[in-house]
Amino acid sequence: MKKLIDMHVHSTFSDGTNTPKELVEIAKRKGLAAFALTDHDTVDGLAEVICAAKKHHILLIPGVELSTGYKNIEQDVHILGYNIDYNSHVFTTHLKNFQQERIDRNIKMLKKMSDDGFDISYDSVISAYPDAVITRAHFARFLMDKGYVSSIREGFTKYLSKESKYYVTRELISPKQAVEIIKESGGKAVLAHPLLYGLDEKDLNSLISQLCSSGLDGIEAIYSLHSKEDEIYVRNLAKTFSLEISGGSDYHGDNKPDIELGSGKGNLEIPINLLEKLEII
Repeated sequence: MKKLIDMHVHSTFSDGTNTPKELVEIAKRKGLAAFALTDHDTVDGLAEVICAAKKHHILLIPGVELSTGYKNIEQDVHILGYNIDYNSHVFTTHLKNFQQERIDRNIKMLKKMSDDGFDISYDSVISAYPDAVITRAHFARFLMDKGYVSSIREGFTKYLSKESKYYVTRELISPKQAVEIIKESGGKAVLAHPLLYGLDEKDLNSLISQLCSSGLDGIEAIYSLHSKEDEIYVRNLAKTFSLEISGGSDYHGDNKPDIELGSGKGNLEIPINLLEKLEII
C-alpha cells in the first residue's frame, strides 16, 4: 500500500475552515501517512496539530506559507516553508511584522467598505473568526453570510479584487526575502503553485532563477489545479533548475469546497518519498 501525504494544508488559524485537530482526524480517515500545516503567515496552529498528529500516529511537518509581492502582479507569490524553527526569535519577529502589516491593511479596507454602507467592520470580522489570521477570504465569507454576495468567489470578484475601489495594497516582502527567511530559520523553501501567478515563461524562469540564488529547494508540481500537462511542465522546470518537487492539495475546507485533503479534485497522489528527496524526513 502506497504511503500518501499532503504538503499544503490550511486550518482555521489562517483561512481554512477546519481546526488543526479536525485536519488530523480527516487525514486519519483518508489514510494519509503525513501532512504539512502551511497556514498563511502564521504558525499559531502548529502546537495543536503536532499534539493531535502524535496521538493518531501521523507525521506532521511544521510549515508556513509566506505571502510575497512580485512585479505588481495580481496574485501574491507564495513561498512554502517546511521544518522551520518556528520558535526562533528571528522567525517569530518576521511573522509579527507580516501580521501587523496585514492587520493595518485589513482595517483600511474594511473602513472603506463600512463608510460605503456595508455592515462590516474589523471588530465584527475578528469576532466572527477570533483565532484566525484574517484574510480577504474571511471578508468574502462574512459578506456571504450577511447576504451581500451568494458565494466567496463573488465576494472576491465584486468587492475584494485589486480592481475594486475597496482594495488596499499590502506592503509585502519579496519572494527572495521569503526564501531567505525560511532558510535562515533552518527550513526548506518551496515555490507554491507556480502557474497561478500568470507569469509568462520568461518571467517565471527569471523568478525561479532569483529564488535559486537564495537557496530555493523545491517547486510545487503536484497540485489540485494542475492538469497532467501542467504537472509535466513544472516537473521539467524542476529538472531545469535542479530543484526537488513537492505536492499539495491547498486544502481550505469549506472555503474551497471542491478540494479535498490529500486528493485535491480527485487528481492527486502525493508519495511520501517527496519528503525524503527534500530532506524533510
